[in-house]
Amino acid sequence: MHFPSVFAALCVSGVVNAVAVNPLPAPTSVTWGTSGPRAFNGRNLALNGAPNNVVSDAWSRAYGAITSLHWVPQATEAPIATYAVFPTYTPSAKSKRGTTTLNSITVQVADSNAALQHGVDESYTISVPATGEVITITAKTTWGALHAFTTLQQLVISDGNGGLMIEQPVSISDAPLYPYRGIMIDSGRNFITLPKIYEQIDGMALSKLNVLHWHLDDAQSWPIQMASYPSMTLDAYSANEIYSAQNLRDVLSYATARGVRVIPEVDMPGHASSGWKQIDPSIVACADSWWSNDNWPLHTAVEPNPGQLEILNPKTYTAVQKVYSELSGIFTDNFFHVGGDELQTGCYNLSTITTAWFAANSSRNYDDLLQYWIDNALPIFTNTANTRNSKRQLMMWEDMVTAAPHANSVPKDIIMQTWNNGPFNIKTLTSAGYQVVVSSSDWFYLDCGFGGWVSNDPRYDVQVNPDEVDGNPNFNWGGNGGSWCAPYKTWQRIYDYDFASNLTKEEASLVLGVEAPLWSEQSDDTTISSKMWPRAAALAELSWSGNKNAAGENRVTELTQRILNFREYLVANGVAATPLMPKYCLQHPHACDLYYNQAAVV
Repeated sequence: MHFPSVFAALCVSGVVNAVAVNPLPAPTSVTWGTSGPRAFNGRNLALNGAPNNVVSDAWSRAYGAITSLHWVPQATEAPIATYAVFPTYTPSAKSKRGTTTLNSITVQVADSNAALQHGVDESYTISVPATGEVITITAKTTWGALHAFTTLQQLVISDGNGGLMIEQPVSISDAPLYPYRGIMIDSGRNFITLPKIYEQIDGMALSKLNVLHWHLDDAQSWPIQMASYPSMTLDAYSANEIYSAQNLRDVLSYATARGVRVIPEVDMPGHASSGWKQIDPSIVACADSWWSNDNWPLHTAVEPNPGQLEILNPKTYTAVQKVYSELSGIFTDNFFHVGGDELQTGCYNLSTITTAWFAANSSRNYDDLLQYWIDNALPIFTNTANTRNSKRQLMMWEDMVTAAPHANSVPKDIIMQTWNNGPFNIKTLTSAGYQVVVSSSDWFYLDCGFGGWVSNDPRYDVQVNPDEVDGNPNFNWGGNGGSWCAPYKTWQRIYDYDFASNLTKEEASLVLGVEAPLWSEQSDDTTISSKMWPRAAALAELSWSGNKNAAGENRVTELTQRILNFREYLVANGVAATPLMPKYCLQHPHACDLYYNQAAVV
């Protein structure tokens, strides 16, 4: 289902009533009035009807941003009529303030007790009247009210005379297309400090993304302090790069206050060395082996350092139970991600217990080994004594079902996160009855396109011009830099991904939403925000109101000014988003489009 764009909603009887604001994500339904600006009280505007502290605190943050920023949008949408002639439309720097002032907001929340969990109603309405002093917000739940505030933040702008205004009366009715709209951060490859995690959550709240998937650890480091196994953090990068239990709870508190769920991931049985080997070296296979990708018989991991849990060792499950149970006591979301990706069979060639198991029965294969993991780990993951949550639903990477090797039988109530083979794997999983979260690497992996990162790799240092391609002697000088997932995923590529286009209605209903991962081999505090933002905002609109206009046409050209402006808004709110274009393009709407015809790219 797709809804009219913001700009389409500006057209009344063929007349365009241009406004400077162009909120992202585009609301599903917007109707602007024509009676002129409404002055907005920037000193002591009252909030009425807040049902709980989450709502009142969220409004305090939103109002603080409104009154401190006095936001001036720089990237404004030109009227359609101006598309045929350049230079493009630029609104007046100053606008006449309304004769009456909006002095209060009334919030009506139908169910203020609804928990922040998957599927909670996030819809809201905003009504800014042509006359009167009261803005009215309605929402089914607390979380819809928070989204209304972030939209209102973008609607209230400087009037150019020291005051604030909303440019026209406006009515908004808004709700997301998908209940799962997320990003993923990885604190296993490089440590991410709490302030930078908070910064990502701030960007998520402003763009209405609602799931932070936190890949807590990986083979390279274990940064989580564990009461059950204190020795695990001996494999943290340093004593200063460890999350205490209170740190984790602080992140949960910060995220919940902004309408963001936090789903933890502990990757198992692959990508598991650091931390686990401190519990007991016998529960980790091939630890400290050579991971080789140049000599395949020695290959034990897709990247250094190797290590996978010993699936056949009973001690493994004792450790898994204690780690999972302890983290389940901290992370309160109904979803918990238990990994399951990229199992390397070469690792188990170095496992005495595994090679003996295969030798004892020649009919056994690695699919059977993974089935052994499923059969023995799932009872741990689903036991309410461990989950502390009777509504627990597991997530796994799709490899457990689609890769080679894979388990023979995986329950259909496990959510599969699909990252390979794009629409083909989405179709494969949904047609088999699995719910999926789409993270297709060819569209959504934000770490891609920066070249490979392991040293002493000749693919990164190609100095020879490849053969001519299509008559172009300069084609692809230097190759792809050894990056398996090149090219860089532009905001246009992210936004244009029609991931459900080949699905039946029943299959499409199993797509819970989307997630953009940012694996951290080449990211830490210094780069995480610039790699995440504003590209994640393209994902936010794709999953909130879609990438099509009312006529079913692609609206990526329309998104241009919206995302350029939103980047500026992120920076103004403390999120270090990277620039997408020269500022000239920001200030001259569509002057930097490749095609003179605005409808050329649809």
